[in-house]
Amino acid sequence: MTERSTKHATFTLERRFDAAPSRVFHAYADPKAKARWFVGPEGWEKSDHKLDFKVGGRESVSGGPPGGPVHYYNALHQDIVPNERIVLSYEMHQDKTRISVSLGTTEFKPDGNGTRLVYTEQAVFLDGHDDAGSRERGTIGLFDQLEASLKS
Repeated sequence: MTERSTKHATFTLERRFDAAPSRVFHAYADPKAKARWFVGPEGWEKSDHKLDFKVGGRESVSGGPPGGPVHYYNALHQDIVPNERIVLSYEMHQDKTRISVSLGTTEFKPDGNGTRLVYTEQAVFLDGHDDAGSRERGTIGLFDQLEASLKS
């Protein structure tokens, strides 16, 4: 029998990008732009990224190490203010096991000629399958990929 548990965590990350808020927001809103950076680490197998960017719209992607467990991301957009904020709720699965449920808020703030992105995640990690430190490191990796995408 699986031991059941919940662990709640909140973290906030801030990152500055040398691009206007409208351009950084576009990297989230446009399906082709987001598919370039919203992927797992190099070497992971991946599925097609799907994005219906509107309030009530869904987003999904999956991937994982070759031969390893598949990680599934399924999100619902709760609030969108163009060039200012995106709020979504999402769940993560590892194979068929739900490992977390989160609320993520992304804010795009003008900062000189660039953007200060502020991301806050409120999560519940289920049954010891994931933790806030791993999620925070994964999100930092995504922001690194976003930065590279904005530079290309």
